[in-house]
Amino acid sequence: MLVEVKVPVLSESVADATLISWHKKTGDYVNRSENLIDIETDKVVLELPAPNAGVLTKILKNDGAIVTSGEVIAMIETESTDTKPSQSDNQSTTVAEKETKVAPEKDTEDRAAEDIHQEKPMLMPAARKLAEDNDLKATEISEIKGTGLGDRITKEDVQAYMERRSSVSLKVESKPEASVTSTSGARTERRVAMSRLRQRIAERLVESQSTAAILTTFNEVNMQAIIDLRARYKTEFEKEYGVKLGFMSFFVKAVIAALKKYPVINASVEGNEIIYHDFYDIGIAIGSPRGLVVPIIRDADRLTLAEIELQIADFAKRAQNGKLSIEELSGGTFSITNGGVFGSMLSTPIINPPQSAILGIHATKERPVVENGQIVIRPMNYLALSYDHRIVDGREAVLSLVAMKEALEYPMSPLLEE
Repeated sequence: MLVEVKVPVLSESVADATLISWHKKTGDYVNRSENLIDIETDKVVLELPAPNAGVLTKILKNDGAIVTSGEVIAMIETESTDTKPSQSDNQSTTVAEKETKVAPEKDTEDRAAEDIHQEKPMLMPAARKLAEDNDLKATEISEIKGTGLGDRITKEDVQAYMERRSSVSLKVESKPEASVTSTSGARTERRVAMSRLRQRIAERLVESQSTAAILTTFNEVNMQAIIDLRARYKTEFEKEYGVKLGFMSFFVKAVIAALKKYPVINASVEGNEIIYHDFYDIGIAIGSPRGLVVPIIRDADRLTLAEIELQIADFAKRAQNGKLSIEELSGGTFSITNGGVFGSMLSTPIINPPQSAILGIHATKERPVVENGQIVIRPMNYLALSYDHRIVDGREAVLSLVAMKEALEYPMSPLLEE
């Protein structure tokens, strides 16, 4: 019986998707739930499992094709067993393995190399594409140690391997040989197509800049109180909740306190109307191998510091492995971006439309400040609030940032939360 392989149902906000690479070719036997192809949307990379076991008889859409929700891209014959591994094949393999025990040492080495070649380490979609673009052989891939979830090989693992390989090659090529002509000073350039995610990021940023009247206000916050709280409670907190007490949960709480005081900061624009949201879905900007993603913490006002930290840690881990769902990246009423993790001292973040504001956090550094007429050293952090001046006046923007500052400088004990 022929079974259709269809593109999974995409989110309403996703019009189409791109087929990245088929892992099977026509005539291959596939097992049920085995990944057939990676599909990239402008938000995530999806794995499309085989709906049934059988032979992949026809591929209707090739790599790079643009597809829509529910579109048929391949056919599987479930009754065909021509290419399915049989018991006799397994017995033949067993006999062959026994015979190789008495073969010369060279044959043993060749068979070992073949076994390595046949192994298929778990590669993340981005890692697989990078390996294919650079013509890495299976024997080379088998040498790469995966650092992702379940020892999966990430894009960074492949890049690190290629850098090591290039370094070794340069050392070998650096040996003086009369026949080698120096090519130093050669000027090269590469043209690489944007990924769907990068195209979407570019589109959204240009949209934000061209439609919103973006203005940024700044303030500084003394982080000493939070640093002292973390130092005092970090051991007990981690033992109690199984997660480290970070800074971001305090920023989320401070943001929510300000949004409740000034609801327009949590609003959005639709045509000639302002939509006030009576819920607080906070987006957390996270850098991933594919680009910037902003997963959403739903109803953040109802969560404790521990629950917020657990969600952020989970988002960060799955962002690196490309496992965030479309639903987790959709929506949001306000966003937070932390350039401080990369060393940024000051920036003007761009609003994530249709939201009306975004908070930029920066690196905490010790600076001289004046307190009670005395110059003292304090761990200071510059905050930047970009807002849409079409609906947010300067008064609300400045006061909301001051409210965030006050909530951060006078935090409550994380263990007093229910």
